[in-house]
Amino acid sequence: MITLLETLIGGAALLLMVPVVVLFVEVLLAVTQRERTSSVAGDHPRVAVLVPAHDEALIISRTLRTIVPQMARGDRLVVVADNCTDDTATLAATEGAEVLVRNDLLRRGKGYALDFGIRHLESDAPGIVLIVDADCWVRQGGIDRLARLSQRTGRPVQALYLMQAAEGASLKMRLAEFAWVIKNRVRPLGLHRLGLPCQLMGSGMAFPWACINSADLATGHIVEDLKLGIELALRGTPPLFCPEALVTSEFPASSEGIRSQRTRWEHGHLSVILNEAPRLFLDSLSRLDGNLLGLALDLTVPPLALLTLLLIAVWMASCLLFLVAKVLFPIAITSIAAGLLTLSIFLAWARYGRHIITIGKLAYAVVYAFLKLPLYAKFLVTRQTAWIRSKRDEED
Repeated sequence: MITLLETLIGGAALLLMVPVVVLFVEVLLAVTQRERTSSVAGDHPRVAVLVPAHDEALIISRTLRTIVPQMARGDRLVVVADNCTDDTATLAATEGAEVLVRNDLLRRGKGYALDFGIRHLESDAPGIVLIVDADCWVRQGGIDRLARLSQRTGRPVQALYLMQAAEGASLKMRLAEFAWVIKNRVRPLGLHRLGLPCQLMGSGMAFPWACINSADLATGHIVEDLKLGIELALRGTPPLFCPEALVTSEFPASSEGIRSQRTRWEHGHLSVILNEAPRLFLDSLSRLDGNLLGLALDLTVPPLALLTLLLIAVWMASCLLFLVAKVLFPIAITSIAAGLLTLSIFLAWARYGRHIITIGKLAYAVVYAFLKLPLYAKFLVTRQTAWIRSKRDEED
């Protein structure tokens, strides 16, 4: 019995060490090298900016006003008003966008809206399609940089996409903002330093026309961006990270919106890890493809709260095993993993998180992880598989 427990707990400890080491390497590479802003050669290609929008009347005008000044002659701005019950379409048209109205209550989700927009563009195809969510703002120069880099490389390009907590936000939201920085800035930057691709993040994504036109977009997958990036990588066009192009958004103000958004992201992320990571890893080995291997290893890193909870659980089991049978290996491995995880978070905070949260309040991250236990338990029992829009404020 003890031998079986030693094998199970030791195996779990070694398994957890993989994402911890991947995270540590990504963070270390990101924080130890200077960020450089480089120019992208080539002419500005003809661009179509595609904005999927579902009941975004509160924010669509602000979003489009960050895009329109960056449009060049011949570029197109297309808004897909998808199953809207508000004034999204009217407001988008007022800002100068081409507006496509889509009503299909059976086929709901961002993927269907994107496919609808791409099919519309086929009659006059652009060189590059750039996808921006309706609640995001594109910093000046971002569209041109993304478009040029995508045209020059013939690959999808992902901007630096950050979520920000509102002024005066709670500690929980500050922790969420910092976790987002690690996921969408620090980790992709570490991969970028190695010349490896990144995961797609959902907004601020540029695609060569041939690449996006042949993609399978018409799905109701709740993290369609992550799945799309993997599929494109398997087809030989892994996404590039462009940290110089910045796209920002804000977390929903309503507590219900925060819960639904977090559930969608994390359940979708975990589903992709379970369903796609093994296939991606095996394909990388069969093809001897470093890009696929890099993506597969990056995909093994679960949300930080879950990784923390798993480490605590295995460490406690290792402690019990040591007390009962004096088996040292599992507790040694989990202690090293816990140290590397703590060091990774501290290094990321020291370089990229000081303006978000103090080091003292960062210590509450462990409490925050335990508060997410119901979310992960729900994944095991009744995981979310359908796309649900997140409420933006308490009045929605």
